[in-house]
Formats: sequence, structure tokens, C-alpha cells
Amino acid sequence: MNVEAPVCTSVGGGADGDREGVRGVAERCPEQDRTPPGAGPGPRGAAGPRPQPLLGGVRAARELGLGRGEFVRAVQLGLVRPVPRAPAGPARFLRAEVERVRAREGFPQALRARLETVAGADAGAEVLGIGPSRFTRLARCGHLTPLGYRINRYRVVVWSYPVAELREFAAREPGMLRGVASPRDRELVEARADLRPRRWRARHVGLSLRATADPWERAAVLACVLPEEAVRAAVPDPAERIVLAALAPPPPYGHPRVPAAEAVARALLTADLPEEVDWYRTSLDFALRGARAQSNSTGERGPT
Repeated sequence: MNVEAPVCTSVGGGADGDREGVRGVAERCPEQDRTPPGAGPGPRGAAGPRPQPLLGGVRAARELGLGRGEFVRAVQLGLVRPVPRAPAGPARFLRAEVERVRAREGFPQALRARLETVAGADAGAEVLGIGPSRFTRLARCGHLTPLGYRINRYRVVVWSYPVAELREFAAREPGMLRGVASPRDRELVEARADLRPRRWRARHVGLSLRATADPWERAAVLACVLPEEAVRAAVPDPAERIVLAALAPPPPYGHPRVPAAEAVARALLTADLPEEVDWYRTSLDFALRGARAQSNSTGERGPT
């Protein structure tokens, strides 16, 4: 995902740990102008404050001293907040936001520490001070949320995790690092469940929703993680499906282009568990009601 493109963290995927993110789906983001509050012109005849300049992702990353991948992670983690963009527009950042990040105590070392990630069970287990098998169980049971993925040469998904989040989990749930698994976890293990894709999708969808205030584009974010048959059931109008397909966010940063690996990664982008599908379907229905209401008020179909 290009940092100049829409950057598509956390909306609920149905698990108890995701409930706080439901509001990100159920509530439409307030419309935000390209200038911050109070930056527009004043009363007639009076000059108001100058609008704050907007920076592209490349410029913002350079001013923060971050590489491309680091900057994407900063946006994914909510450490650098973009301005909600116009439909299909690139991500933009207020200079005030860049200055806010630069003014944080310990910059840039503290910021870079928040952006550190580890990939795979062995590296994650080392951070937590546990064995790889326990780390894998905790991740598969949904206690740890991946930030990204890569597909190795054996077509196996290798998940990456923010080091800071792993350490926060260890401090918050020390009991899970020792002793036997909980009854819920044992049930999930017996069922061979793997909630890592679901947890990652929740983060990915939430980031995409926060990146735009347009109601049709927000509906497109939710539609793009649903199976095709679920989208057809939720959106019977072919013209509306065309709009949603056109506004679908791009694949996430690091999504492979090699066909064999891309086929494995593509499956990660689509909800598969029935509860998760129902969750996003309900959210899409809500988003479409808002989008259609706006279109009716303007007399136009599709994004404004």
C-alpha cells in the first residue's frame, strides 16, 4: 500500500475483545473539511486564519524521519492521524499533526520503539518470555492482534505483531503466560480455530474506515471484506455494487504480487466465519442506509 494512497484499525469483528470498535462501524464519521476547525475565513470583510497546509504521506514520513514501512505502521497504529479524505483521494496529513508527533516526549526514539514489530511465533515468544507453542495458542485464540503479514516461500502466512502491544499484553494478562489454558481457549484449540485473520481484518477495516468520511466509501470498505454472495444479498442493485467495487480500498501495504503468494494472501481479506460475516453484513446494511439517505437528499446515486 502506497502511503500516498488510501491507507486501509479497530472495528469489531464479532469477538468480545472487539466490542469497543463497534462504534467505528455503527456511527458515521463526522464530515471533516480539508482545513481544521477555525481555520476557514472569518466574517464577511474580515480575513480569517490561514488554512493549515496538508502534506502527502511521503512528505509527512520524511519530516518524521520514517521509512515507508515505518510510516504505514505509524498510521495503522493511530500514532499519526490522517485527515479523512475525499472519495478515492490519497491520504493527507495536517502539518499540525506532524508537529504534534514531533513534539511528543522522547521523539524520535519513543516513536520508533512503538513501531517495532516482530514476525513469527519464535520472535513473539521471545518478547513475552514464553515458548513458541504457547505464543501460537494465544495468537490463534484471539488474544494477540497481528499488524501485518507476509507469505513465505512455502506459502505459509507469517504474522507480525507490534512489540509494544505484546509487552502491554504481558503486563495486563500475566496469568495467560503461565499455567493451563482457559476453558474457552481449550475449546478453540480442540476446534482448530484460528482467529488471527479475523483479528487482523478488524484492525485493517478500522483503519480504512477512519481514513474517509464519505458514506459510500465507508460502505465499500465493509463490502470488500464480505464474500461475494453476501454482498449480492446486501446490495441487490447492480449499480450500487458497481459503485462499491469502484471505491474498494487497495490491498494493504506489503500484499504480495507473486500469483501463488497473492492467492494465499487474498483469502485473508475476506471474512469466513459465519458470525464474522453476519457482523460485517449488519454493519454494511447500516452504512448503506446512511449512504442512500445522503444520495436521496442530493438527488445523486453514489458518492458525493
